[in-house]
Amino acid sequence: MKRLSQFPKALRLALPISLLVALACSLLVLELRSQLPVIRFVRDPDPAPGFKVKDLDGKNLSLQAFKGKVVLLNFWATWCGPCRAEIPGLIELQDRYKDHMQIVGMVVDDDDENEIRDVVKKESINYPVALAPPQVRMDYGGIMALPTVFIINSEGRVVQKHVGLFNPALYETEVRALLGMPVNARVETFQDTGEIFLKHADRASMLPGVNMSQLTPDQRAAALHKLNAETCSCGCQYTLAQCRIYDPPCATSRDRAAAIVKEVSAAKAKEQPKAPAVEAPAAAGSSAPAQSATQPPQR
Repeated sequence: MKRLSQFPKALRLALPISLLVALACSLLVLELRSQLPVIRFVRDPDPAPGFKVKDLDGKNLSLQAFKGKVVLLNFWATWCGPCRAEIPGLIELQDRYKDHMQIVGMVVDDDDENEIRDVVKKESINYPVALAPPQVRMDYGGIMALPTVFIINSEGRVVQKHVGLFNPALYETEVRALLGMPVNARVETFQDTGEIFLKHADRASMLPGVNMSQLTPDQRAAALHKLNAETCSCGCQYTLAQCRIYDPPCATSRDRAAAIVKEVSAAKAKEQPKAPAVEAPAAAGSSAPAQSATQPPQR
């Protein structure tokens, strides 16, 4: 075995320099990766609820027809400003990834089909549009705000939901990631605790606007059980937990949730048993009874 000293001096100097360069490159890659934007998909996602409807042209439209493609299910309305604002970006996205992705427009709270057709024609929408039946809306959580977009992977499972106007670049990044294409972003996963489907609100450990920081783990579990068992009286038809997730500004669910937390905390405090009095042991060989530790000794 040759000793290091037998190698040329230039080679001996190059070796540690190469190691330092490799280390610096690795650290640079890690630093750059930490600065990348993050996209998040549901871990173990649920199947997307199926539907069979007629589009505005009278053609059959079903989710099953797009199996194997990434689907963007877009709930919108013609009177919704943010909905109209994102249409050009959706059109470009549909055109760019038409072989591997499909956008489906579901119109909500808009019964004038002629007006919808005028908007579709004016905007040159290149993806199918249909009226959203009440059952489809309920299957996807009620659709309390517009626009709402559900991202469905090629296996037909809902991996993300976006409420409100979003940058089309986000949709494109998510589509590319789901198609296995290169993306300039980090991909993370999360468990659905009601953000995607309200039926999973029972998985939530914390709820928007509900302060449970002073509760013990057992108290928190008891409070969450009550919040998932009681229906909100605001008229939303959701449990208190679901209403807090889907409609954080709701004062009805907020106040009732605060009352439940207070009730659970007070009930548990009453259940705490009082500590028994500790008696001092009698002196060795003495027949006198032991004195209570809470009483002064007898003189």
